[in-house]
Amino acid sequence: MVTEGSTPPLAKGQVDADRMRRALASVPLPRSADGRLVLAIDVTCRLRPGAHTSPQRILCHTYGRGKDQHIPVPGWPCSIVCVLEPGRSSWTAPLDALRLAPGDDTASVTARQLRELLLRLIAQEQWQMDDPDVLVSADAGYDASRLAFLLKDLPVQVLARMRSDRVLRRPAPPRQPHATGRPPRHGGEFVFGRPDTWGTPDTETVTDTRLCGTALARSWDRLRPKLTHR
Repeated sequence: MVTEGSTPPLAKGQVDADRMRRALASVPLPRSADGRLVLAIDVTCRLRPGAHTSPQRILCHTYGRGKDQHIPVPGWPCSIVCVLEPGRSSWTAPLDALRLAPGDDTASVTARQLRELLLRLIAQEQWQMDDPDVLVSADAGYDASRLAFLLKDLPVQVLARMRSDRVLRRPAPPRQPHATGRPPRHGGEFVFGRPDTWGTPDTETVTDTRLCGTALARSWDRLRPKLTHR
C-alpha cells in the first residue's frame, strides 16, 4: 500500500545486472544440429531524440525514416548478444546487453563483452572440453579478424559478413633465392568487386535448396585484410 506522502515501493528498486547475467547463462540454451552454441551479436539503438538531459547519447544511424535517407538520431546504442535457435525461426534467447558510451571502440567493447559471456557459459558448463567451438555470427559492421584475434585463447569461431567493397590480400609469395631488398609482406589483391582477381577457390560446393534454387558456396583460404591505420 502507498499512502499519501510516502515513497512508492519501487522508487528505489535496483536490478542486480551481474546476477541476472549469471542466471541467463545457467538456463538451458538452444543449440544447432551438431550441438554447437551459436551466438549472434549486433548493436540496437534506443532512440531518444527528445531526451536532451539523458547522459551519453550518441548519434545513431537509422533507416527507413525518409526516402533513401539515413538520418542520424540521438540515442543509446546497445550491444546485444543472443543465442540463435536452429531452423527457420525468428526466436532468440538474449544473454547479454551492454550500452556503448561515447568514444568506445566497438571491437574492443564487443570482445570484452563476448569474453565475459563465454567465461560465464563455461563456468555454468554450457560448454565443455569435447564440445565444438562456439560460433559467433556478426554483421558487416564488425571487424571479424580483430575479434578472432582478441578471442583467440577461447573456444570460439567468428563468422562475419563483409562489405562488398572490401579488398583482401593473399599470403606473401615465397622468397626467391638470391633475392635482394625487403621481402613483401603480402601477396596479390583479392578485390570483392572484381571477379578477375579471385582466382580458383580452395573449396566449392553446390546444393539444391527447396525454396531458393541452387546455392553455390565458394571459399578462399588464408586471405587477410591489409592493416594500415585506425
